Amino acid sequence: MPHINAAAALQFCMLLSALPAQYFLSQWYGTDSAQRIQITERLLIACGSSFTKSYLSVDAWADRLKLWLLKTRMCLNAGLLILHFRNWYFGEKKIKSANTEAENHSYFAESTQVRSPKPESIQFSVGQVIVHKRLGYSGVIVGWDVKAKAPEEWLQHKYPPAKQDVRDTPHYRILINKANGFGKSTTYIPEEEITIIMGLEV
Repeated sequence: MPHINAAAALQFCMLLSALPAQYFLSQWYGTDSAQRIQITERLLIACGSSFTKSYLSVDAWADRLKLWLLKTRMCLNAGLLILHFRNWYFGEKKIKSANTEAENHSYFAESTQVRSPKPESIQFSVGQVIVHKRLGYSGVIVGWDVKAKAPEEWLQHKYPPAKQDVRDTPHYRILINKANGFGKSTTYIPEEEITIIMGLEV
């Protein structure tokens, strides 16, 4: 069987569409051949001029580009608005440390910068699969903090006076495996509550 390229396929389709077009013109636009030729020419001129105006015109492409830029700008503005609302609603803010290794971090192990090398006090790494010792759900580590970084109200609720020392231990942000049937999608827990599952990768 011979190989058919795109140009040949297009020509074949044009030839196939010519017969129904001729039949349509003869049925609806008179029986006189001169009338049919005249109507056909008008149709071709109308289609050709609309094609020229929409696809071969620099102004049409400039208008499309302006519309695309406007839509892109609106999407970016909407995204920034959502981000600002999210930061305001959840009380996230940047924390600045005074030492020379100062880094900007958000709460709950949402670092805004790459932190390398990892401090020795951090036992586990991003990407390791874990199991919660007490609750039994599994997940993957997606972030860490040297000590708990969260709004003070949250820390006081999470760690009563008897557990205040846990605040100064490494904490990890965990993306929870939804197959466990656990209600939340992420959690922020101290190192003492997790066990690594060896041999599993994400």
